Amino acid sequence: MAATTKERSLEAAVALLGEEGIRALTHARIDARAELPAGSTSNWFRTRRALLAGVVDHIAERERADADPSALPDLTAPAQLADLLARMLEAQSGPLAACTRARYALFLEIGADEELAAPLRRQRAAFETWTERITADVGIPDPVPAARALMALCDGLLLHRLTVDPSLEVRPVLERAVRDLARN
Repeated sequence: MAATTKERSLEAAVALLGEEGIRALTHARIDARAELPAGSTSNWFRTRRALLAGVVDHIAERERADADPSALPDLTAPAQLADLLARMLEAQSGPLAACTRARYALFLEIGADEELAAPLRRQRAAFETWTERITADVGIPDPVPAARALMALCDGLLLHRLTVDPSLEVRPVLERAVRDLARN
């Protein structure tokens, strides 16, 4: 099924954000990137605020579809959790890096705007709940603070891979963190 003009605009917007940053996000640049006639993106998103809201919703919807918890294997051991987190970080900083950069750019641009940031914050909260559940499933004591610590570590590792060292080996760091949390 062919993508609609709106979908093409949103995909182009995510690519521009991820590759060139928030300043690249203009209606005209999106139209050019999506190979759409001039004015196509503004037909869907009349203002910059509407465009930002559309991109935020698009990223949140896409991440919900990509991170379907029912598609993941049951985790029963801390080593499995470390492996899953490492694979997720490698994907987010590898093949999905442009979308990750776009999400970070959006958080920085709209972080103070509660309404615009709400979809990304809801997505983050859902991921926190999921991480707490799997942390408990693998037998880590005090799963809520453990999950928050793991998420903070993952955020730092992800940012480091995106900005400083794309080849940073995250697996040993995550294995140690999960192992230490499981001992407490």
